[in-house]
Amino acid sequence: MFSKDEIKQIEERGSSIEKVQSQLLQFESGFGMLEVVAPATTKRGIKLFSKNEQAEYVNRYSKFKGEVCKFVPASGAATRMFKDLYDGINNTESNGRLKENSTAKKFLKELHKYPFYKELEQQVDFDRVSDKEILEALLLEDGMAYGNLPKGLIKFHKYQERAKTAFEEQIYEASKYAVNSDGVAKLVISVSQEHLPLFKRTFEENLHYYEKEYKCSFDISFTVQKPSTDTIAVDLKNNPIKDSRGKFVFRPGGHGALIENLNDIAFDLVIVKNIDNVAKEELTIDTVWWKKVLLGYLLDIQEKIFAYLHALNGEKSEELILEVKHFIKTTLCIDLPEVPEQIEKEFLSSRLNRPLRVCGMVKNLGEPGGGPFLVRDDDGAVTLQILESAQIDTENSVVKEIVEKATHFNPVDLVCALKDYKGHKFDLSRYVDPESGFISIKSIEGVSVKALELPGLWNGAMSRWNTIFVEVPITTFTPVKTVFDLLRPEHTAFAH
Repeated sequence: MFSKDEIKQIEERGSSIEKVQSQLLQFESGFGMLEVVAPATTKRGIKLFSKNEQAEYVNRYSKFKGEVCKFVPASGAATRMFKDLYDGINNTESNGRLKENSTAKKFLKELHKYPFYKELEQQVDFDRVSDKEILEALLLEDGMAYGNLPKGLIKFHKYQERAKTAFEEQIYEASKYAVNSDGVAKLVISVSQEHLPLFKRTFEENLHYYEKEYKCSFDISFTVQKPSTDTIAVDLKNNPIKDSRGKFVFRPGGHGALIENLNDIAFDLVIVKNIDNVAKEELTIDTVWWKKVLLGYLLDIQEKIFAYLHALNGEKSEELILEVKHFIKTTLCIDLPEVPEQIEKEFLSSRLNRPLRVCGMVKNLGEPGGGPFLVRDDDGAVTLQILESAQIDTENSVVKEIVEKATHFNPVDLVCALKDYKGHKFDLSRYVDPESGFISIKSIEGVSVKALELPGLWNGAMSRWNTIFVEVPITTFTPVKTVFDLLRPEHTAFAH
């Protein structure tokens, strides 16, 4: 099926013929929809903590002596963040002016409020250039190139002494909840290869400032999405497409590819947070508190799971089996299938001995994105899952009704335990559901192509983990999806 040159190209990417053939078959067969049983709500699936419980878990985390690390997916470019401004550039009048009622014109009227205003002011004389030229100076390569920068290196917040990028705000946050017993805050940042030098330079040039200002040391490493996780692109008839050099076209497989990067992290606990979900420093009190709550609760549940696993290694007793089943049902919110009595102990052990994550969930206020649901697995078990809209068959009236009853939204606020009860690191690739990816339509040079999205990092890539959902306040969720979000109070206001 493949020529020698094609095989060479595939293998040089770290992929294999078998993997590419499997992807091509997936385009033909598609992905089945998941069986959604119910939304996860505070009645079933999402836990609520009292003030006393919160304080107990924060105290529990304060005594933790293991290694903790913060993992931040930050490879995304900021292009989509500035979509309305690109539209403005392409729709200016002949004199370079924007229409008064355009979204881009609204941006220019409020330009002085943005944290990158002073930098842009050094690039252009606002009184002598057109609207179009101002936008080009901000977005294009000849100017500040914000349209091609990663979102993590966009200035998000303005302070008296300086403006800070999203990357820098993630560093600040880590100093408040990810400092190890050796006084070092450890972060792993996933970036694209082309932006790696920019991130490194930002960190190295400002390290002294961070350590003086935040009163701790930092150990920051960068990880790049592996070419072996890219997926082959096909035309609308499922035929592999080639570029002008006659080479197969591969596309990044989405953030689900980062499960391999996460698998390389050898820390006891890992905090996962999106690069753009940051508030100004003085408005992070709730964020820091709840991160510690989630981490303390994770440790509490992990201790109980480890105790049960050790007990299951001993003599089987009916009392122990019933207690473990009750824990799995009430704490992990898993409805187990019936299994023969002779394999019951081994089955329960296999359900418990998995990577563990505690996920913060906020009340759904209409933000786009995924949410928490109860889903029936292939083996008949009903488990907690984070689903994206592409994984849900909303054409099905029953499923649509379930989705409409959903009360919470996934802000990507995860704390994870990656080691088993014997202290060995889990191989995270074993807990991915390969059937939970999806196919999307993309455009390459104006031509529509099909792209294969791998199971999302917190969706299918973690679907076989043990999962717990906890309600966290909306104040912990401060994403920046468009440039206009930077004018929201959590990105501009001072705490009172």
